[in-house]
Amino acid sequence: MPTLERIEAFADDLTAIRRDFHEHPELGFQEVRTSGKVAEMLESWGIEVTRGIGKTGVIGVLEGNRPGKTIGLRADMDALPIHEQTNLPYASKTPGVMHACGHDSHTTMLLGAARYLAETRDFAGKAVFIFQPAEEGLGGARAMIADGLFDKFPCDELYGIHNSPFHDPGVFGVKKGAAMAGADFFDITITGKGSHGARPEGSKDPVVIGAGLVKEIQSIVSRNLPPTHPVVVSITQFHAGSAYNVIPETGTLSGTVRYFDIEDEKLVAERMRAICAGFAIAHDCQIDVDIRNVFDVLMNDDQRSDDLLAAATDVVGPEKAQLKDDLAMGSEDMADMLRIVPGAYATLGHGGNVALHNPAFVFDDEALPVGASFFARMVEMRGAA
Repeated sequence: MPTLERIEAFADDLTAIRRDFHEHPELGFQEVRTSGKVAEMLESWGIEVTRGIGKTGVIGVLEGNRPGKTIGLRADMDALPIHEQTNLPYASKTPGVMHACGHDSHTTMLLGAARYLAETRDFAGKAVFIFQPAEEGLGGARAMIADGLFDKFPCDELYGIHNSPFHDPGVFGVKKGAAMAGADFFDITITGKGSHGARPEGSKDPVVIGAGLVKEIQSIVSRNLPPTHPVVVSITQFHAGSAYNVIPETGTLSGTVRYFDIEDEKLVAERMRAICAGFAIAHDCQIDVDIRNVFDVLMNDDQRSDDLLAAATDVVGPEKAQLKDDLAMGSEDMADMLRIVPGAYATLGHGGNVALHNPAFVFDDEALPVGASFFARMVEMRGAA
């Protein structure tokens, strides 16, 4: 079966919805307009709606026409703090905020599936549509779980997809087992002693100290872990000073750790703290280290991965439904949900050659009915399984 005919019939509506979301992006836990629009559309289709799960999260529940399993489908809604540079006619109207990861497309695909299933009602069991806030490192999945997501809306299985400009259009890819890295974020605050820029001998310079830390921290992996262990440590921010002639009092380094083995994560954290403690003694300053986990390792259930591929095959054919074996160092907080409910998370390729999280990223709207059809077929196929 190709992309569902009924969904293709309202593909233009999906494009309009997605572009509206794109014009009005909202950061994590601020998705007031987005979640409001989602809830209004679900309600207009006769779907039972619950708002405020995980602050701005929305849940839609739809009963099929016969008994069966409860299938959860999840999409994220938040944008990124990036200033858009696409010059599209529907580019972001909010300075400094952009859907540079395509979450507007995920939300739209799930809405498309919800509309179709509400119109047909020809499926077994129950569909739970999970519209999650704050995926981009702010813990939206954990907030929904803490608000009783799966206590109030128990699911037998759970599925999600992420758009990918790195794969051929219309190609679904899923990896069994560990698929995406777990992640920590860290902040290292150096408190030294400020001085006039012309009198550095009177300072304990956080810029010099921080520069040394950058080199040492980013060599932790290469000098402590074998190359067969996929771990990444990246310092992505260095903030210090505000004048040409002033050595600042403080400086801050921030970044991320990506890993697949919790013991590797612990080793990196221990080495990071030890290095900072040593630098504090060597430079007679204070260095505070804050390391916090933000994403679990995403684990796809083996059987549910096969089930996902079966539904994808039904939509795009066997050549475009592919089992992958490569690990992704990127992270995804649906991992927290998959710790509770067995399921799988896949990529869906689309046209474009600009990477995610880039101010020039453009999503290909041709993928919207494909993703919506996939979500719908997951419910139709798995509810009766």
